[in-house]
Amino acid sequence: MAVPSATTVPAEPFVSLSPGHYRLEVPLTFATVASLRAPGLAVIHSSAQGQGLTVELQAVPAVDSAGLALLIDWLAEARSRSCTLKYTQPPPTLVSLARLSDVEKLITP
Repeated sequence: MAVPSATTVPAEPFVSLSPGHYRLEVPLTFATVASLRAPGLAVIHSSAQGQGLTVELQAVPAVDSAGLALLIDWLAEARSRSCTLKYTQPPPTLVSLARLSDVEKLITP
């Protein structure tokens, strides 16, 4: 499978591993977040109210502060729908950005 470039977002950026469990394999950068927001919201909106969602992040090839902001946006949307969204296996760059922004507990399990 080819790794998307820093600006390319596939039509289906979320890989479904099992019901409520997804893997994200695209860059989370300023160049991609506008294209990723709607698919992320669709995943959240497709879950049953109260259902938990898990998104694995270990395959994310690049991340910046815009990507961190998008992950926080998805968390807020999930909470507004009484859905629990959990991120697992965040890449080290994302953990460092979250730590610098004092939001590490939102991104790490």
